Amino acid sequence: MLDNVTINQLRAFVAVCDQGSFSGAARELRRAQSAISHAISALEGAFDVVLFERNTRRATLTAAGRSLLPDARGVISRTEEMKMRAVSIAEAGVPQVSLAVDVYFPRTHLIECLRTLQADFPTVAINLRMTTMQGGERLVFEGTCALAVTITDVPELSPGTIERQHLCEAQMVTVCAPSHPLAAITGSIPREEFGRHIQLVVTDNQPDAEKTQQGVASERQWLVNDLGAKHDLLRGSLCWGHMPHHLVEDDLANGTLVELKRRAWHMRPLTFMISQRRGYSISECETRLLELLGSCHRSSKDAGQRAVSRKGKKSPVVRRA
Repeated sequence: MLDNVTINQLRAFVAVCDQGSFSGAARELRRAQSAISHAISALEGAFDVVLFERNTRRATLTAAGRSLLPDARGVISRTEEMKMRAVSIAEAGVPQVSLAVDVYFPRTHLIECLRTLQADFPTVAINLRMTTMQGGERLVFEGTCALAVTITDVPELSPGTIERQHLCEAQMVTVCAPSHPLAAITGSIPREEFGRHIQLVVTDNQPDAEKTQQGVASERQWLVNDLGAKHDLLRGSLCWGHMPHHLVEDDLANGTLVELKRRAWHMRPLTFMISQRRGYSISECETRLLELLGSCHRSSKDAGQRAVSRKGKKSPVVRRA
């Protein structure tokens, strides 16, 4: 009887568990509730076990159901991997890249990478999406993009479906406008002092996305969903905030923004990851692009060396961390 088990029956089983009811599973899978009930009954018949308690309002798993649920999830995951691998094999000869890139990733470096890729693959077709937080992995999950450049501190959207691999790092700096009260403080600033002023924080564009707060020190926050808007508001002396060094390097050089020293408060570099569906086979063109994107750490080191070389020059507004 086990030969009669279908992937749709397993999907129905997992959907009932995730949604907590047969009706919820029907809505999730866009099937009639009777079809879900029939799938569960057929699955129980094939396994010769009862998966759900029948005397409760919610879909409550039996001991057998709890034991088999991880196996069902594993079979579905492996099936999705096989489907993605088949798609990759079918499209192996097509030089195309569909990539979602987090807005925090160095834009100049991205442009140089795409320019080099175009020289290496003159007929390559690029589908590029700029995203925030979980937005990139959402596009990978939906199938809109094959790859996404994601920040490692952002919660994973679907660990069972999407996997991450390390790409590179970029330096972060804490900044404000020269007219902001924090700019008048000499020396390192304690975290408590930062907490007395409004911090500008980038939040996810997706309303249902899991929120993350990396580097948040103040309970007084303004939220924006666009990094460019954050940049403009910081220059407008409304708040303080953390920014990628590559994006504010010119502002620090000309005094539009000042870098604030932090006392006993370490800001880790931004670590970028590549997100892709499990089982996805990366093409030669995509492999080349990932090699290019991964060289970002060298650009960051060069920027840091340039910053050190400018330390000896007097500047009334720029303070180095």
